[in-house]
Amino acid sequence: MQLILVIIINMGVFSLGKVSSAQAQLFKNKMLPKLLKKHPEYFKTILTNPAKYRVQIIYTQINRDAQNWPHFKTYTYRLNPYEYFYPASTVKLPGALLALEKLNNLRIAGLDKNTPLRIDSAYTKQTAVVADSTAPNKIPTIAHYIKKILLVSDNDAYNRLYEFLGQEQLNEGLHQKGYNQVRLLHRLSVGDAGETTRYTNPITFYQGDNILYQQPLVFNARTYPNTLKETHLGIGYYNANNQLIKQPMDFSDRNYISLETLHQVLKSVIFPEVVPAQQRFHLNPDDYDFVLKYMSMKPGESDFPRYDTTTYYDTYAKFFMFGNRQKTMPSHIRIFNKIGNAYGFMIDNAYIVDFENKVEFLLSAIVLGNDDNIYNDDKYEYETICYPFLINLGQVVYQHELKRTKKHLPDLKRFTFKY
Repeated sequence: MQLILVIIINMGVFSLGKVSSAQAQLFKNKMLPKLLKKHPEYFKTILTNPAKYRVQIIYTQINRDAQNWPHFKTYTYRLNPYEYFYPASTVKLPGALLALEKLNNLRIAGLDKNTPLRIDSAYTKQTAVVADSTAPNKIPTIAHYIKKILLVSDNDAYNRLYEFLGQEQLNEGLHQKGYNQVRLLHRLSVGDAGETTRYTNPITFYQGDNILYQQPLVFNARTYPNTLKETHLGIGYYNANNQLIKQPMDFSDRNYISLETLHQVLKSVIFPEVVPAQQRFHLNPDDYDFVLKYMSMKPGESDFPRYDTTTYYDTYAKFFMFGNRQKTMPSHIRIFNKIGNAYGFMIDNAYIVDFENKVEFLLSAIVLGNDDNIYNDDKYEYETICYPFLINLGQVVYQHELKRTKKHLPDLKRFTFKY
C-alpha cells in the first residue's frame, strides 16, 4: 500500500512524496519525545520551550538482516524544513562530496583529488593560493582541503572547494540529487556577500610542467530566491561596524540546508548501496574510504596536517556524546560526522559506531542558545545550553541503543580503518 504523506508546517506544505504506510507511521511516532521526557535532568529546560531553542532531531535506528544488509527506522522531533537555522560548517560535507564528484565527472587522465593545483585571483576580494604550509611538500590539493575540513572543520579549505565548484554547481549538484531544501550562497568567515559570492576564482590543476585542467573565472547568473517563511530572527543584531541594530537579523542571503537534507547526505555516504541511485554522489571506492577515514579520524592521528592536541583534542568537533566535556574518546567508539556552530546555532550530523558492543546509529540535531535574542554579539549559550544538550542527547540515544534487542548483530568491519 502506498500513501501520499503531506505535512502542513507553518502554513507551508512539505511533501515527502510516496512512502509506505509503515514509513508514514514513523512520522507520528512519539518515541523520541518519550525518550527525552525520561530524562528531565538533561532536557527539562529544552522541552519546556523547544520553539525558543529551535530544536530539531532525527534519529535513525539501523537493523541488519542475516546478510548484514541495513534496514532503517527513523524517528524525528520537531522536524521542520521551514524553520530556519544557520547551518554553519555542516555545509562542508556536501561541498567535499561534490568536489570529489566533479573531479570524477571531468574524466581527465591524471586528474584526481591528489593532483596539485593553483588558485588565482581575478575579481574583487578573491585571494590566490600557490602553496599550503600544512600539506606534504606544501602543495595544495583537493584531498588536503577535504582532510582539513573533516578533521578540524577548516573554513579556508571549504572556501577553496566553493571556488572549485562555483556557486551554481554547488547548488545544482545537490538539487539534481533531490536535495531541494538547499541554498548555499557564500564562502565562510570572510565577509562574503552580495555580488562577490557569485564569482569564483580561476583554478589550474597541473603535473610538473603539464596543465591537466584549467577553470576560468566563473560567474553564476542564477539566483536562488528565499522560499522560507522565517529568515528574520531575533530582536536585534550587531552590524559590520559593531553597531547594535534594533531589528531582527535578516538571514535570507545566508546559507541554508535543512536538517533532513544533512541527514540524507550523511546516509548517502555511509550507506550508498541502500539509498536511491539519484541521491548518491559519483564517488569511486577510494573516495568513499578517504571520506570515511577522515570523518572519523581524531586530529592527533593526523600527520599532515599535524595538530596541537591540547587545542585539537580527540573529541574536538564531536558534539554528540562528548562535546567539550571529555577530551578523550574510548578506543572502541568512532564518530563519522560533520558539525557546525555559529550565531548561537549548534548542529551535529553523525553516524556513531561502537565496535565492541556492536552499536551503530545515525543522529542529527540542531539547537539554538541565544537567550538575549541578539545576533552577532558573540554572547551565546554554547556552554550552558548547546554543548550539554548535544552531549546528553548523544549519550541517551547511545544508552538506548546499548539496551535495544537486535536479531542480527552488525558486522562493522566496513568502518574500520588504519589511522
